[in-house]
Amino acid sequence: MARTRSVKVAAKEAAPDPTTSLDPPSTLQTFPSKATPTPRRLPKRVLPPADDASTTTSPKPSKKRRQSSKYAAPSKYSHLTPLTDILEPNLICVFVGTNPGVQTATAGHAYAHPSNHFWKLLHSSGLTPRRLSPSEDRSLPAEYCMGNTNIVARPSKDAAELSKEEIAAGTKILEEKFRRYRPEAVCIVGKGIWEGVWRWRYGRGFKKEEFAYGWQAERENMGICGEAEDGGAWAGARVFVATTTSGLAASLKPAEKEAIWRPFGEWVQKRREERGFKPESVVVGA
Repeated sequence: MARTRSVKVAAKEAAPDPTTSLDPPSTLQTFPSKATPTPRRLPKRVLPPADDASTTTSPKPSKKRRQSSKYAAPSKYSHLTPLTDILEPNLICVFVGTNPGVQTATAGHAYAHPSNHFWKLLHSSGLTPRRLSPSEDRSLPAEYCMGNTNIVARPSKDAAELSKEEIAAGTKILEEKFRRYRPEAVCIVGKGIWEGVWRWRYGRGFKKEEFAYGWQAERENMGICGEAEDGGAWAGARVFVATTTSGLAASLKPAEKEAIWRPFGEWVQKRREERGFKPESVVVGA
């Protein structure tokens, strides 16, 4: 009797369990580990570009928190005077900066901070025959047929203290300036400025594949005017996006920045020759 019971127990233990025969333990353990990472990463890679293409690795909420901690209200620097635009009709080009820094606003001249490479890059790219000092900024139209303005007028310590809304809204003002003065080309001094323009036009930041330094497509011209006061239409100013000249920006090496700026310098030199442009100082001294 005992032997018969032992045989039945052994047979029961050897029989396959219907709950596990189709799914071995190894399959049940590995399947969740392969499937769970994908939905966790999707919000970071897919959702942010709709709001800001430069934050593809960070969720939208954290980006907002970082911005609010750096933003400074205009009242903080209300004691500083915004720069005067250096603009005249029919210039070959106009440079567009972000906004005046504290030292620039204090000095009253563009790109006055010693660490800023604007005047150095103008010289190395051939836009000016020598390195100018910030105090010579008002000579740009008469001597070089160039001008300067900013997308945001109010001063601040740096661009991080501005809001995206301010930068985007500044685009509308830029468009009005260019419709009025009609420069041949606009040089955007920094990727962040161009993204502000893009955000105002398209309601979002650009995606990585939508951005490139250099000349932009004709459809991106600035100051396009369908009907001017004199009845004539204008196709707008061509847009060249150059690197930022801030000394704090180290994402590109100096040689890389110069390589990006150089084609614009060569184009401006060519246009001066084609126009037969002569600096006023040369004419006066002749």
